[in-house]
Amino acid sequence: MAGRQKMNLSVSSKAEQKRQEKKKKKAKSGGFESLGLSPNVYGGIKRKGYKVPTPIQRKTMPLILAGNDVVAMARTGSGKTAAFLVPMLERLKEHVPQSGVRALILSPTRDLALQTLKFTKELGHLMDLRISLLVGGDSMESQFEELAQNPDIIIATPGRLMHHLSEVDDMSLRSVEYVVFDEADCLFGMGFAEQLHKILTQLSENRQTLLFSATLPSALAEFAKAGLRDPQLVRLDVDTKISPDLKLTFFTLRQEEKLAALLYLIREQIGSNEQTLIFVSTKHHVEFLNVLFRAESIEPSVCYGEMDQDARKIHVSRFRARKTMLLIVTDVAARGIDIPLLDNVINWDFPPKPKVFVHRVGRAARAGRTGTAFSFVTSEDMPYLLDLHLFLSKPIMAAPTEDEVLQDMDGVFAKIDQAIANGGTVYGRFPQTVLDLVSDRVRETIDSSAELTSLKKTCANAFRLYSKVKQLPSKESIRRSKELPREGLHPIFKNVLAGGELMALAFSERLKNFRPKQTILEAEGEAAKSKHLQGPSSQWVDVMKKKREIHEQIINSVHQQRSKNNVEKEVEYEITSSKKKEKKEVGSKRKATSFKDDEYYISSVPTNHHTEAGLSVKANGDFDSNRLESAVLDLVADDSAGMRKQKSVYHWDKRSKKYIKLNNGERVTASGKVTTEGGTKVKANKTGIYKKWKERSHNKISLKGTSGEGDAEESTGGHQLRGNRRKFKGGKKQHSVPNAHVRSEIKNLDEIRKKRQKKAITYMKTKDTKGKKFSRNGKRGKSKK
Repeated sequence: MAGRQKMNLSVSSKAEQKRQEKKKKKAKSGGFESLGLSPNVYGGIKRKGYKVPTPIQRKTMPLILAGNDVVAMARTGSGKTAAFLVPMLERLKEHVPQSGVRALILSPTRDLALQTLKFTKELGHLMDLRISLLVGGDSMESQFEELAQNPDIIIATPGRLMHHLSEVDDMSLRSVEYVVFDEADCLFGMGFAEQLHKILTQLSENRQTLLFSATLPSALAEFAKAGLRDPQLVRLDVDTKISPDLKLTFFTLRQEEKLAALLYLIREQIGSNEQTLIFVSTKHHVEFLNVLFRAESIEPSVCYGEMDQDARKIHVSRFRARKTMLLIVTDVAARGIDIPLLDNVINWDFPPKPKVFVHRVGRAARAGRTGTAFSFVTSEDMPYLLDLHLFLSKPIMAAPTEDEVLQDMDGVFAKIDQAIANGGTVYGRFPQTVLDLVSDRVRETIDSSAELTSLKKTCANAFRLYSKVKQLPSKESIRRSKELPREGLHPIFKNVLAGGELMALAFSERLKNFRPKQTILEAEGEAAKSKHLQGPSSQWVDVMKKKREIHEQIINSVHQQRSKNNVEKEVEYEITSSKKKEKKEVGSKRKATSFKDDEYYISSVPTNHHTEAGLSVKANGDFDSNRLESAVLDLVADDSAGMRKQKSVYHWDKRSKKYIKLNNGERVTASGKVTTEGGTKVKANKTGIYKKWKERSHNKISLKGTSGEGDAEESTGGHQLRGNRRKFKGGKKQHSVPNAHVRSEIKNLDEIRKKRQKKAITYMKTKDTKGKKFSRNGKRGKSKK
């Protein structure tokens, strides 16, 4: 017996050891098993078919489960909803009758709230949590019925939630432990800033707050600093650096030449099997280019902010399936869609901020692929181009002129290749002959179409407003842009033109730069003097001579200074490049004699220390606003209404008699109005709906966590995660059911199933105890009849 017991113990210990090893393997796997979730939550994840968490889920879930406030930035479709729902379900566990509302999820639109509700029900299929949906369009009375059942979770739009808070005196959010602002940038963009600030004041200070967004506007960053406690910043929105496999190309041209340049690029320079993303400033430009391309037998996909959601999905899915090779978007639209790996990006309108440029071109040259970013730069955009290169810490040089190329073609192009190899970029002109040919055809196409003509006028007006709204470049870059030397033809076109055409271009450029020594009046005066004729023209000669004597010295000194500066810049560039070479050579020599073995040596400071420090939010336990600025990205709106709203940044306050800065166009004060999902403002005064409902149904909403256990247990009409059969009836009035608080005698399927299971278990137990009895040696045996 002792030997058998020892064997049983050894077998059980081995089984336990195997179980522990399996747990360790699961924890190291990086899957959902490593999060240590409860069986009900993990069962819901498995039922959905999820096996491995997405990058945003892998980064945020451990932080949320640890109880931290989190600011998470990732594109739509990256799995943000599950990233905050799974920890929420893990925290709530089960329905607690006396605790009140414990979780609040705020969504910008009704559609997104419904989507979140459906997803929550699917993930929490094995849990008995109750949920209430508060969105516009549904009857207030039906939502009162749901709130009376003491829900655990409220999914709401800010406008309808504020309406309930103002209508119901007994409603409180002090018991909320878990708050989520989903698509927070859209919440602020739609004008919910005032409501969100009010909702924050009604929440408890011990809450856990999560903010999920595609981008981080400055207004949202201010809100995060005010409403979150020591938050962790998780950024998966865009690449923070431009890929080294991405080739940057800048073309200088006039505004009216952009159409011809774009069509030439698409037809001649970009391959037919390459997918291209075209960024424009406004939705009107999207529509204009869409109609023009179709007139030119090119089929693109389009996407902008105010576009219908179904139409947007159709266009983007066609682009993803490679049925179309071009996608025309605005910055606002590109923020909210998941775009696959791209070959090229075209900046039709140059972005006013360097971060926006990185946000745009970061979608190309990913996962080891190569790509090209083409950018059109007008004379007004040159200061922005200089700001961009200061931000990227890259040198920039003008393409060599045609005369320089004709004199020493090989030497000039070798110099350009060396500059690009050192991390610099080159900007140059489009070939004028090509632009002239394409421009004539484009002009004919536009003139023959009434739609294109009207759209062109609309685009001009929209671009004028866009230019007023966008941020100004730095004063130093404006000054430097005026001193830049004239650029030549871009090196990308060196194989396009033959030698004769190059000579013709060089001659035309010399004509443009030609400055005559005399004016027409002086020439006429000299001719009159030579013929000994007296007249007013001869008097001009004496006047201009005196003027030249006064100003000639100043003009010559300016020219000398400019030529000197250009020579100094070239010498400085050569010195820096030679120093870099010397450093590389010295570094390679030192590596051989260094005591550090790169293969085994581990530095005390991580290699990516500075990058991580720049992206972190916490600094000495406080929310560091300077570090948060690296994540802030403000985008110019793509429609005229949004631009006007962004333009009116300041508001004159009569009481204080000064200008007050608005929070993204929304004054954060008690205005007595509530913004709905549609963007309209309605008065938040009491309408008496709740009072009438309470008198008729003899029921009361109490979300303060003080409702009786019996009432909570008896109520079964609540909006539960499992077995819910809610139907939405638009905006029609739904009359409340009398005696709704009384328990229903009709049993649902779950109750019947549970009762049958309990009955079966009790029956098996009684059968087992009746049919067996204990023998003398302690073992069970069959009873002898």
